[in-house]
Amino acid sequence: MRWRGVHHVEFSVLDYERSVAFYDRMFGWLGYKSFWTLDIGYRSTYYMARFPLPHSYIGIQPAKSGAKLDHEARPVGVHHIALWAKNRREVDAFHREFLLPEGLAVTDPPAEYDVYVPGYYAVFFDDPINGIHWELASTPRVPTPGQYLRFRRAMRKEAAKHPEWTEAPEKLAMRELPPRR
Repeated sequence: MRWRGVHHVEFSVLDYERSVAFYDRMFGWLGYKSFWTLDIGYRSTYYMARFPLPHSYIGIQPAKSGAKLDHEARPVGVHHIALWAKNRREVDAFHREFLLPEGLAVTDPPAEYDVYVPGYYAVFFDDPINGIHWELASTPRVPTPGQYLRFRRAMRKEAAKHPEWTEAPEKLAMRELPPRR
């Protein structure tokens, strides 16, 4: 079983300088570090939660073509990217102290999403320059009994909509993948 997920992701952005200014503010508020390529070979700026190792990072580089994204249209490509929040308080503070003062399009205000996992709490918003859809999400390490019960209720409610499900949704959701040969 792998213990690390995504190494890095890079986005091509419409207005590189304005995008760097926006992401500097956003990732700075969240406590990330940043580095850039010094324009050696290509131009890119990176943001990471931990520095230097091990880390996952998010990069931006100038786009050569394209238009502002519309995540509601669900075009081919990345629908959204979710960042880890320390806790629910950070999600609420980010919404109140960063998203609202920046005048950003908050597509879904902070809320608990009982059907995802116990205690899942998030806010969704759009990058104003490129339309990249973001989420800041918190999942507790140990859910409270109330969070677990709300999750179980939400799962039962979903299962009631699907009479074709022959097993518990949590079991049906887990799929076997072909192993390395």
